[in-house]
Amino acid sequence: MKIENVKARQVLDSRGNPTVEAEISTSKDSFRAIVPSGASTGKHEALEMRDGEKAYSGKGVLKAVSNVNSFIAKEINGKKFASQKELDSALLSLDGTENKSKLGANALLGVSMAFTRALAVENNLELFEQIGEISKNKNFVLPVPQLNVLNGGKHAGKESDIQEHMLFPIGFDSFSEALQAGTETYHLLKKKLKAKYGAQATLLGDEGGFVPPIGNVNDRLELMLSAVEEAGYAGKIKIGLDCASSEFLNNGKYSVGEKTFSSGELVDFYAELVDKFDIVSIEDGMGEDDWEGWSALTKSLGEAIQIVGDDLLVTNVTRIKKALAEKSCNSLLLKVNQIGTVTEAIDASNLAKSNDWSVVVSHRSGETEDAFISDLVVGLGTGQSKFGATARSERIAKYNQLLRIEEKLNESGSCVFGGKTF
Repeated sequence: MKIENVKARQVLDSRGNPTVEAEISTSKDSFRAIVPSGASTGKHEALEMRDGEKAYSGKGVLKAVSNVNSFIAKEINGKKFASQKELDSALLSLDGTENKSKLGANALLGVSMAFTRALAVENNLELFEQIGEISKNKNFVLPVPQLNVLNGGKHAGKESDIQEHMLFPIGFDSFSEALQAGTETYHLLKKKLKAKYGAQATLLGDEGGFVPPIGNVNDRLELMLSAVEEAGYAGKIKIGLDCASSEFLNNGKYSVGEKTFSSGELVDFYAELVDKFDIVSIEDGMGEDDWEGWSALTKSLGEAIQIVGDDLLVTNVTRIKKALAEKSCNSLLLKVNQIGTVTEAIDASNLAKSNDWSVVVSHRSGETEDAFISDLVVGLGTGQSKFGATARSERIAKYNQLLRIEEKLNESGSCVFGGKTF
């Protein structure tokens, strides 16, 4: 496929911060992709290039845009690329750094994602089918949606706090049924919050979850489970946590609320939560470099629940290999902008799956209307997504795309839901 032209522009994400949109033109059409951005980012992630100038309080991305329009355009305009890997290899060679610090991961990723879309049209495939071809996956799976319904931590402007409390609707026969159950529970939770704490308790965080004045994680979880039961889904909707513990780790100690824990004590704290509540998944339970803590957590709880590495792994094959050797976790959180190209993200997913880990395809807190990751999770067949609550249009765009994909796969008789194998 020949790339006739590539260009980029500065657009806005769901927080009103600038981000990169890349556009590739071929003989067939033009194809765009927008890059998301995180708030509680791991220090080992690929570099998101920001301008650091007065505009947008230093968050402009005109340098990254310029890198696409100059360096990258000069390298790929007018050239033919036979595969995703060939295009991404050219991008990586052009940058030449381990963390994409020369051109910016946000510059590379926009071009990489737009190319995937162009390749799908060139091959007369749906985007998820093209991703399946690239990853050599033929088993398309609609994901169990992890719905972040209560926010704490950095997403809610709080310190020393667990960040995300998620509904995990696994006991259903289809994605649409799971989404419906999660959404009904989410709206019921809103009513309960408003009745108990007033309308201000139903204000939304970055990912659509509510930000009520509930300082204790136990109280939040009890409220969530009461909403699940009242909605009629007891036993069918479980609970997941994203602790984002790197944010409350200081001088080797973890602070949650008024309590301070060592790594071992924090494992015991999580074990108590798992025993008391219907928790099936804990993400980022330890700090991003607390390898001993991660191994202890997985040894203690890894047989019973999913231990998900996000800041620990940053969708990086090298760090995944280390985690495999040290038995640090049993699940990968996959974020394409942590690593910078579609090929590298797929390599990370394939490595995790080949070692019997689960893989959760995730959004970022600074999202966009681009629903690329909906096709990504189905194309990779991972069976789990983390796209936020069913609120805010940048989240809804992903869920609506999954509903369209589910309809298409149902028509062909090949639709599978991740809850059946979780």
